[in-house]
Amino acid sequence: MNFILQRSELRDLHEKVVAGERVSDADALRLFETKDLNALGAIADFVRQRKVGNQASYIINRYINYSNYCILSCQFCAFARKKRDADGFQYSVEQIAQMAREALSIGITELHIVGGLHPSLPFSYYTDMLRALKTVDNRLQLKCFTAIEILHLAWLTRKSVKDTLVELRAAGLDSLTGGGAEIFRKEVRSAIAKGKESAAEYLDVHRTWHGLGGRSTCTMLYGHVESLADRVDHLRQLRELQDETHGFSGFVPLPYQPDNNQIPVQYPPTGFDSLRTIAVSRIYLDNFDHVTAYWVGMGLKLAQVALSYGADDLHGTIIEEKIFHMAGATSPQQQTEAAMLKAIREAGRTPAQRNTFYEPVKVWNEPEPGKPQETSGASKVLEQNLATA
Repeated sequence: MNFILQRSELRDLHEKVVAGERVSDADALRLFETKDLNALGAIADFVRQRKVGNQASYIINRYINYSNYCILSCQFCAFARKKRDADGFQYSVEQIAQMAREALSIGITELHIVGGLHPSLPFSYYTDMLRALKTVDNRLQLKCFTAIEILHLAWLTRKSVKDTLVELRAAGLDSLTGGGAEIFRKEVRSAIAKGKESAAEYLDVHRTWHGLGGRSTCTMLYGHVESLADRVDHLRQLRELQDETHGFSGFVPLPYQPDNNQIPVQYPPTGFDSLRTIAVSRIYLDNFDHVTAYWVGMGLKLAQVALSYGADDLHGTIIEEKIFHMAGATSPQQQTEAAMLKAIREAGRTPAQRNTFYEPVKVWNEPEPGKPQETSGASKVLEQNLATA
């Protein structure tokens, strides 16, 4: 047994996990409440190693927010705008296709596309956008839309969620994003995102997509007005749906960004909180293969540390992330592939470029001593662009 765990208050939970037993909600709350972060991390790291081995992944992707006009006014959101606001924006299908063409030059494999609930765009805008992007390059994996966007489109077309998803898939949708989960407890959702979809509606959109054979990610926004028990309840509902459908490809905890919104938070997420949240998620979500340390919200340095606290993925190169940065995130707008490789290798992991579904595209061998770290030609283009920006 790890020396750290021999004297830890978590020793019995470590033994339970090693035996392959599922931790309970009470166990998860106890894990959240412990101050023994090293022991917690050791348990989570054991689970990670058993689940995925020594690989840690990243994806070369680009974010596109097609518009920030939104009919909702979620209290925590710094992204949404009304049509009367001077800093609102809306891209045409051709503008988005041009962004995709430009991003292809740096080797992206995925476009991550979300936006506000636009008050007037027709459903054809969304299907035309998907078809146009597949025309740019049919190999591009299109990870698009949150659950609330799907509900909005279903309301717009007066069709069922299932029929809406069928049409979007036919137009080119490859995966749903996990955004919009926030915290599932009704009282918390009312406090931070009044008017947004309920937890049941969020879960039902993903259940329906999984039933069609689709995969998606899921999230949890933590560090605002929720309690630790609320976090456990949130994770429980995700674990139950994963037991039912096995359709989630990964889980992405999102640290709350406290600036430029209507929710006063005295103690936003610290590094300690972020690491323990990732660790507990890894231990509790025993039916999830992958847990992502979202460097945009955490910063790359802390995300690198999270690779020793249960995370096995750093997300992607991103390029032009708006939602977290408009809420006050100070991380860079993008990372190079070389930075990802360096962070993963320094953490003692084997880097693997992945696709949307966390499947390896390329596993990187260790560089020979004395030789510079190898990166792809596409990454070199990105590094040159950053150097001249």
